[in-house]
Amino acid sequence: MPTYEYRCSACEHKWEEFESITSKPMEKCPSCRKKKAERMISAGGGIIFKGTGFYQTDYRSENYKKGAKAESKANETKTESKAETKTESKSDSSSKASDSGSSSSSKD
Repeated sequence: MPTYEYRCSACEHKWEEFESITSKPMEKCPSCRKKKAERMISAGGGIIFKGTGFYQTDYRSENYKKGAKAESKANETKTESKAETKTESKSDSSSKASDSGSSSSSKD
């Protein structure tokens, strides 16, 4: 339910009311009790959508986006270099094992 702003044209009193969209506008001023209340057009409050596609981070500054992109690239290169060293060490150990296995079979 939205909050509406009101103003009394008789005493210039201003106030806010938390009302349903379908409710009729107030007519009576709570200050002077005259039927001179008018609903004003206001800016309203800021809205943050939550759910798929409506994240607060979708509207980050360009500098933040560039920094995040650079950080993710740095993380990718670290994981790639770790994967390469693991495959190299596996191939070294498998070649050593095959060498030792062939020398034992030649003795027979």
